[in-house]
Amino acid sequence: MTGINAAIVGGGTGFIGRALGRQLLRNGYEVKNVSRMPGPYNIGWEELKLSGLPAGTTAVVSMAGQNILDPKRRWTPGFKQNVWNSRVNTTRSLAEAIVAAPKKPKVFVSISGVGIYPPSSSAEYTEDSPVAPTDYLSELAIAWEEAAKLPPDSGVRQVIIRSGVVLGRAGGMIQQLFLPFFFGVGGPIASGNQYMPWIYIDDIAKLIHFAIENEKVSGVLNGVAPQVITNKEFATAFGKAMWRPALLPVPKFALDVAFGDERAKIMTDGQKVIPKRVLEYGFKYDYPDIDKACVKCARLFNDYGLD
Repeated sequence: MTGINAAIVGGGTGFIGRALGRQLLRNGYEVKNVSRMPGPYNIGWEELKLSGLPAGTTAVVSMAGQNILDPKRRWTPGFKQNVWNSRVNTTRSLAEAIVAAPKKPKVFVSISGVGIYPPSSSAEYTEDSPVAPTDYLSELAIAWEEAAKLPPDSGVRQVIIRSGVVLGRAGGMIQQLFLPFFFGVGGPIASGNQYMPWIYIDDIAKLIHFAIENEKVSGVLNGVAPQVITNKEFATAFGKAMWRPALLPVPKFALDVAFGDERAKIMTDGQKVIPKRVLEYGFKYDYPDIDKACVKCARLFNDYGLD
């Protein structure tokens, strides 16, 4: 890698990774992805292990991970292990490559999730809130963040972004909900009263870029929009953006049967998450409210697979 700014992105071929790649390229970065998929701008995980970071790497981003809500996969012990390995082991591989690099990158940004906070209808979580393992999702997020930790004397600035639900037409939750809402059979999940921490795809990519560029940024950031909403408020906004009703709730028991109750909690329970430190750093959201984000998500055709 020969660019003045050169980024290695673990999981760069995924939904968020593609958006981040476009954000970085627009801002003059040379980008290579660490991926299982072959490609002209990709390197494999085994190559990373054998050869280390490409020379000239200035930023490393870890965001690899198996889709935990893949409806085609049953919630078996084997699948749970795949989900764990795809997050924890890949992040550890990047951290080890940074430690072994003769010339260190300037910054390491790693993604985890708001599932690190216990579901609650009353608690409010900021980046300063204490975390402890209470279920599989919180155990996973804690192990994920632990795998990213570098030695204190590494000299590499470190940022962890706890992402909420990422909304965008090209993937994630919207891709699964688009057709039901398009045909007028969409609606809230379960009671709809659970909080839904969310962020639009362009803003999570922009936040990662912001964390890379700003030397004052370090530690944990809650990667969520500043507007706190419930799942019912999201369903109403998305239905409105698509000119469709949003009246048919998805029963909790149906999700428990389809996904397993441990996994269904991602949709049926929620947390009130506040991006306190993100706002204190002065980050500006392009999509701070759900109505504006849903208008972008409601396009019938997605432009060239981009958001």
